[in-house]
Amino acid sequence: MSSIPAAPASFIETYRQQIDQALNRILCDSDGIPERLFKAMQHSTLSGGKRIRPILTLCSARCLGGSVDKAMPAACAVEMIHAYSLVHDDLPAMDDDDLRRGQPTCHIAFDEATAILAGDALQALAFDVIARKNTDLDPEQQLGMTRLLAKAAGARGMVAGQSIDLDSVGQTLTSEALSGMHALKTGALIQCAVELGALCSDQADPQEHTHLSGYAKAIGLGFQVQDDILDITSATAVLGKQQGADKELNKPTFPALLGLEGSKQKLKGLHEEAYSALARLNHRDTSELRQIADYIVTRVF
Repeated sequence: MSSIPAAPASFIETYRQQIDQALNRILCDSDGIPERLFKAMQHSTLSGGKRIRPILTLCSARCLGGSVDKAMPAACAVEMIHAYSLVHDDLPAMDDDDLRRGQPTCHIAFDEATAILAGDALQALAFDVIARKNTDLDPEQQLGMTRLLAKAAGARGMVAGQSIDLDSVGQTLTSEALSGMHALKTGALIQCAVELGALCSDQADPQEHTHLSGYAKAIGLGFQVQDDILDITSATAVLGKQQGADKELNKPTFPALLGLEGSKQKLKGLHEEAYSALARLNHRDTSELRQIADYIVTRVF
């Protein structure tokens, strides 16, 4: 295993900038959109963020011989789904958070009704971006991506995980149940991001898709384990959201179940699983995907 970097690799920042530019281009057209709604959509999408999911889409495409330009619509689409999910997750009826990415959450900056509508609009826009004709994707690729994203974001993916999460407040879940919940709530969209990138390549075989899926499952759950650890170890100013929010809401978390050291050991195991899956991609350059796995387990926000 390679040494773990103390800071994000330079390519991560390069991709982040490219993604931000693409999102800005998409969200610069306000024609026909009420001004307050449009500003809420921009606030929720363009106010920073790690952009891990869309970066994974670009890296996955590159790993299998695809291009950044061809994968960029899918990368933007998965980030808009993520942004919409955060807007709704922060609502009073859900987690009732007032801080996100160091900024007031959408319902605080605007109002609750506008936040709901902004999330709805971002979700719809994500599918519009994938389906547009002025991309380098062929219709078969666009159809596959649309179905993949819809499943990952919907009632058998992210939304299912959110529902289980809300129903589990105040309960003690088994390790298996907690992992299953987060495999849906957090992991489904991360796995989708990787698989969207793979679909942008015309050179990949089914076995390579399987190996990338294994990598994505490991880092998807690893991302959540690290989130749970950071919720009790990082300060609000570093996190960009309220520290200790999960504990205050009495949510089931990995540290609550396994303890802090046990959670760190689980994270280490998932990191190794991700590396093991990538090792099976014998003739591909997996260096970027390996470094993202490193970044996910060492990030401090």
